[in-house]
Amino acid sequence: MASMEEQVKLLVALQDLDLMMKEVNDADTSSEMKQMGFKLDGMAELHKARANLAKRIRPQLLNRYERLSKSYGRAVVPVTSNLCLGCFVTLPTSYPSLKQKDSFLTCQNCGRILYFP
Repeated sequence: MASMEEQVKLLVALQDLDLMMKEVNDADTSSEMKQMGFKLDGMAELHKARANLAKRIRPQLLNRYERLSKSYGRAVVPVTSNLCLGCFVTLPTSYPSLKQKDSFLTCQNCGRILYFP
């Protein structure tokens, strides 16, 4: 199984796919994209890619991602200047050193999964 850092990268890719599919399924956004000349076929490929990506993620992490996505939309957020970019709360100074362990980090305030770009 991939390291936790790789798992979080897979989650970011999964989140990007989910957001793309959501935009295509949104009536207002999809009609606007069609007017701009974008072709919006290929949903089957997106669903297939999502399923393949989800298989590579640890079940515990995937379940947490799914729950957080329902609550927040964006379940995986970056940390910049010791700020969670989901809720903009300053994280404890120990967080950057904790990323070396083989576990994923979550914001103590909002619970989102964190990554350090």
